[in-house]
Amino acid sequence: MEKKNFTVSAYTENNIGLLSRISAIFQRRHINIESITASRSEVNEVMRFVIVVSVTEEQVKKIVRQIEKQIEVIKAFYHLDEDMIYQETALYKINSAEFVEDLSIQDFIKESNARIVTVTPKFFVIEKTGKRHETDSLYEKLKPYGLMQFVRSGTIAVTKSEMPISNILEKFDTTN
Repeated sequence: MEKKNFTVSAYTENNIGLLSRISAIFQRRHINIESITASRSEVNEVMRFVIVVSVTEEQVKKIVRQIEKQIEVIKAFYHLDEDMIYQETALYKINSAEFVEDLSIQDFIKESNARIVTVTPKFFVIEKTGKRHETDSLYEKLKPYGLMQFVRSGTIAVTKSEMPISNILEKFDTTN
């Protein structure tokens, strides 16, 4: 079986230590987590973990089963990239002197649909939201201009199709 990128979504109660136990499931199988994001979900008191991994379908099925064994996990799913709408956000801190000296930076900021969020005499900060290859591309373009800092969020994603979790979450919401 070939490895593919899978997005695992886990809907959970918000309890201390759950992130550690979920990450241990991947660690025990020697699977690297490419991206992990946690946030509240569409239902009150329910968290959603979005975890991106490169594994076989057999491996991701086992991972989802193990995640669902955690007592605080309501339900977990996995999807391929083509089943998801996903984005990441990146911030780039650039030396202001370079920005003033080379106006072509402004051109590729506009071309990449990035935006300048902060400007000071010493630095400016650019924000780019998009797919991983888009944030990587802007990184490579900005690197020669004095990239002082770089940070990228984890993947955030929603499914293209309706998720069967909605009914389960509604039942969970009324019981709490």
